[in-house]
Amino acid sequence: MIRSMTGYGRSQLQSEGRDILVEIKSVNSRYLEQNVRIGRNYTYLEEELKALLKTKVSRGKVEISVTINPLEGRKADIRVNEAIVRGYLDAMRAYNNNYVTRNEQGEIIDNQSGFLAPDGYYHKTEERMTWQTMMQLPDIFRVEKPQEDENEVRRSVMGVAENALNAFVSMRETEGEKMKADILNRLVLLEKCVAVVEEKAPELTGHYRERLFTKISEILKDTTIDEQRILTEAAIFSEKTAVDEETVRLHSHISQMRNMLSEDGSIGRKLDFLVQELNREVNTIGSKVQDIEITSVVVEMKSEIEKIREQIQNIE
Repeated sequence: MIRSMTGYGRSQLQSEGRDILVEIKSVNSRYLEQNVRIGRNYTYLEEELKALLKTKVSRGKVEISVTINPLEGRKADIRVNEAIVRGYLDAMRAYNNNYVTRNEQGEIIDNQSGFLAPDGYYHKTEERMTWQTMMQLPDIFRVEKPQEDENEVRRSVMGVAENALNAFVSMRETEGEKMKADILNRLVLLEKCVAVVEEKAPELTGHYRERLFTKISEILKDTTIDEQRILTEAAIFSEKTAVDEETVRLHSHISQMRNMLSEDGSIGRKLDFLVQELNREVNTIGSKVQDIEITSVVVEMKSEIEKIREQIQNIE
């Protein structure tokens, strides 16, 4: 079954206090390009996710996005970083001591430090260190996450990833079947065009012989015409304009393409090669045959081949 290189798949699971979401999407690429987006605490899963993808995907620019969030109700362990708090207090005391003047009783009589309490009076630094002040200082709090069982996380994430990959591949296959149907229809149209060329091309020699005889008769008038010479010229023309080999090869390429579309696996590059061969044969016919009707058919064939090529660019 052929597959498109574009696709999307997702899977989500809530288990063991976690909400796990895996999304996989891809666009066209000549080769397999993988990009895994996952939280830094789970980067140990990156290579396993890439290996899983390779089991079912061979071409395309693929992005795997993994989001792991704790479920509501799972409390985080938040603690005050006491060492940093003490450091802030010591720094503020040292700063104050450089700018504060005290009397013999130790009371502040002049404060040039710029620290003024909300009540408009100067107090000791530690007395003015409120929770509101602390909340504004960096690194006052630290969040201690509970230790996670890597094997448990791996089992859950890889299970969700496999489900997302199956959905991703399914979408690629569905799109691939639509592309296959479109290509097969265009191959039928292409064959009809080849049949027209096969029918009309042999008639060109007879028409050329008649035109040549008429033209020479008009020029020479009463002079005897060497009919054998005219037949020789017509034979040379016929040889130059013969497209039998090209039409035979076109039928062969079309047949090979049909067979490939029934194969499994990665066939995009093979199909691309056949499209180039189809185009080459049609161009040769166009250069050999200078006939309005056949030229029109050649233009139509080129149009169909281009549409086939556009579809094949998206086949894995």
